[in-house]
Amino acid sequence: MIRYLLRRLGQSVLTIFLTVSTVFVLVRMAPGDPATALAGPNPTSEDLARIREQFGLNDSLLTQYGVFLRDLFTGDLGTSYSFHAPAFDVVLDRVPYTMTLSIAAIALTTVVAVPLGVWMARRADTKRELGANVLTIAGQSMPDFWIGVMLLTVFAVLVPVLPASGFTTWGGLILPTVTVAILQMALISRLVRREMVAALTSPYVTVARSRGVSERALTWRYALGNSAIPVLTALGTRFAAMLNGVVVVEVVFGWPGVGSLVVRALETRDYPLIQATVLVTAALAVLVQLLIDLAYPLLDPRVRLGKAA
Repeated sequence: MIRYLLRRLGQSVLTIFLTVSTVFVLVRMAPGDPATALAGPNPTSEDLARIREQFGLNDSLLTQYGVFLRDLFTGDLGTSYSFHAPAFDVVLDRVPYTMTLSIAAIALTTVVAVPLGVWMARRADTKRELGANVLTIAGQSMPDFWIGVMLLTVFAVLVPVLPASGFTTWGGLILPTVTVAILQMALISRLVRREMVAALTSPYVTVARSRGVSERALTWRYALGNSAIPVLTALGTRFAAMLNGVVVVEVVFGWPGVGSLVVRALETRDYPLIQATVLVTAALAVLVQLLIDLAYPLLDPRVRLGKAA
């Protein structure tokens, strides 16, 4: 286990480093000039030159990368151009909001999608299961921004029972959570249905049924237990993606999370803020994937971590 953890930690550090380095190069190759975004309307050439000199934008790409690596290994991710504060601190201020939304969305997804998928598997190839399939396909097909706008129109405008934007009260969490969770529920429920159908028709379930095991135990203990790993993997992958920022949903609902921060950083060409955001979100995603791997042996004793794996 220790050897496995050390190997995975090494892979994680390398993954994060390569991700941040790639973003460092790509944002500087993208069209646009941070000096122009910072100078405001009608800047003079002297203003632009002063800003470029102030933030080291006149240096070569290799020199800028060397400075970035030096500061990275000392824990300094630079000062945000637009917030005039340490970029790392600006990102950390937004992370709790994104984590709150992500945890709420993945919890709602799990509570709804897993029982729905089991229900669909128990009624596979019936008219009721066909109706549920139509609903999940519809949920999978609708864009999240459209879902968000429709929920806002109904529950914040026509029937104003929930806040339209922001996170001033816990009621403001409901609409963005539902918006994010609808697509995830459609995906996960269909995955659970597929894995459960395969498990319920497998030989070990047939043998257990012949021994008098109840249908309830066959469904929730045998079939669902053996379907847990792919379902957990899918849930973990979706959760890691949410931690990277649900950009469209956060913009629609004015949610003060990482996604809306990324949009602002890209608009202003705020290089330090973009790099800090990528570093933090990549670290969170890697941590989630590591925790999922460590949970596999708890779900299936046949899975072993270490040299054999």
